[in-house]
Amino acid sequence: MADWNPGLYSRFEDERTRPARDLLARCRIGADGRGAGLRIADLGCGPGNSTALLVERFPEAEIIGYDMSESMLEAARRRLPNTRFERADIGTFAPGVSFDLLFSNAALQWVTGHAQLLPALFSHVRPGGLLAAQIPDNLGDPSQVAMRDIAAEAPFAAVLSGMDEAREVIAPREDYYDWLAAEASEVDVWTTVYNHPMEAPQAITDWFTSTGLKPFLDPLDAAMRAAFSQRYTEEMDRRYPPRADGRRLLAFPRLFMVARKA
Repeated sequence: MADWNPGLYSRFEDERTRPARDLLARCRIGADGRGAGLRIADLGCGPGNSTALLVERFPEAEIIGYDMSESMLEAARRRLPNTRFERADIGTFAPGVSFDLLFSNAALQWVTGHAQLLPALFSHVRPGGLLAAQIPDNLGDPSQVAMRDIAAEAPFAAVLSGMDEAREVIAPREDYYDWLAAEASEVDVWTTVYNHPMEAPQAITDWFTSTGLKPFLDPLDAAMRAAFSQRYTEEMDRRYPPRADGRRLLAFPRLFMVARKA
């Protein structure tokens, strides 16, 4: 895919950061509450919105943000010039150090093979430390199904035949529990469905243009990208009918997990 666009991603920063806040609230670590002596990783840090929460919560910790996108890393460095950011691939993450908190907000869905990935990431957590992750679990929702449906239509099918989001299909919560429980003293897994009021169908298109729509839009030329986006907005209008106040309610389920290393 083409590189990520921090500006587009940040248009809905409050909504995207809310799950990170909820995840961080369940991270009980650090005796002094300020993170002295802790090493923390923000895996898939994006433009630094989740990293900023970690810096605020643990101002005395060593915090490192990791991402594959250079544009996202540049945005994160501008936002948090005193925090360290490095390029890293989650699928082959090998930092050479261990962490007291390995934190990941809305990034692991882009890496396939979670049955192998979760234990591999957990291996980089120190005894007594935490792996805390949040993963969008919306592949079956109208917003995502519409992408695949439109990709199968003419004229897009000529370019996008067989295209999908290249995301991991999220397994049942029980599987994530099992993948972590063998090396954990405690595991907490849960699902939260966020309901975001969107001003218009176009707002839903804008939301996903920086994430889920990217694999469908990137292979298209400018004219076809515009046509695909227009068709998608039409489908959002149809699949998310107006509520009593005229806005559209975008339901967004997310899977959470917090595991403490034995």
